[in-house]
Amino acid sequence: MAVYTDVPTEALASFLAGYDIGELLSYKGIAEGVENSNFLVHTSTGHFILTLYEKRVAVGDVPFFLALMEHLHARGITCPQPVAARNGGTLGTLCGRPAAIVTFLDGMWMRRPDAGHCAAVGEALARMHLAGSDFPGKRRNALSVEGWRPLFEQAQDRADSVQPGLRATIADELGFLEKSWPRGLPAGVIHADLFPDNVFFLGDKLSGLIDFYFACTDTLAYDVAICLNAWCFEPDHSYNITKGQNLLGAYIKTRALSDAELAALPVLARGAALRFLLTRLVDWLNVPAGALVQPKNPLEYFRKLRFHQKAASVRDYGIAERVRV
Repeated sequence: MAVYTDVPTEALASFLAGYDIGELLSYKGIAEGVENSNFLVHTSTGHFILTLYEKRVAVGDVPFFLALMEHLHARGITCPQPVAARNGGTLGTLCGRPAAIVTFLDGMWMRRPDAGHCAAVGEALARMHLAGSDFPGKRRNALSVEGWRPLFEQAQDRADSVQPGLRATIADELGFLEKSWPRGLPAGVIHADLFPDNVFFLGDKLSGLIDFYFACTDTLAYDVAICLNAWCFEPDHSYNITKGQNLLGAYIKTRALSDAELAALPVLARGAALRFLLTRLVDWLNVPAGALVQPKNPLEYFRKLRFHQKAASVRDYGIAERVRV
């Protein structure tokens, strides 16, 4: 979440007039995240989230995201729900941007997740994968291995200004992953961005998943690898094997990982680290002037990548190659 587009009060009030959600009382921008403009909107009937779609989100993809949230909710996954306007549509236009309103999800995200939180995320991710197995929509992952070289080309000339030698490191890793990327593994709908700030808790109980705007059709185990990167490293960028064991163990109890998926996990984790290194690097080098946004340090994922490059097998992530459930 972030704010790139300023929304005047009069424009928002006019937009909300097309919905049956009451009168505008207040609203504020949400600075966390880096992709879309997001606002917490308070009306006379409650709280909602307004999203203006920017940057990497194609307008034609938004109906996929909204339909997916409705589908997952119908199958027991707690996530925000699109709010329909009086005309029946869930996608409108505000300040020249595609815009949608979704319900507000109660809870807070964990700044310092522990092993128990990681287990809850592993189970929730597996449940989401199973719930999405019959979702009819398809969306190509534009930020999978085929999309990484164009990102690198955007950033390579200035990469060494962030850290000396970064350009060569990324070039070498990209070449390895393009040759070694696993194919033919079980695929389906993945979240693709299930970071701690996209998972809400009430106390120690997971209360819901948010921000499905990178969701796509891709390898399910790749989604697991993204979560290992996002949840199982400490602030000093060391891998916490107990957190990894909890996340993977809880996932496998709900949806078993095949031997092929387990064997591919180190390479998938390398790919996930490179994906976020690249997108963060591009954003770090290209923050729009005046945007209310907090760009994230790409070097966090450079350090995580170094760990994955040394991993010999899934044992380095906390579980054995063969897991019986």
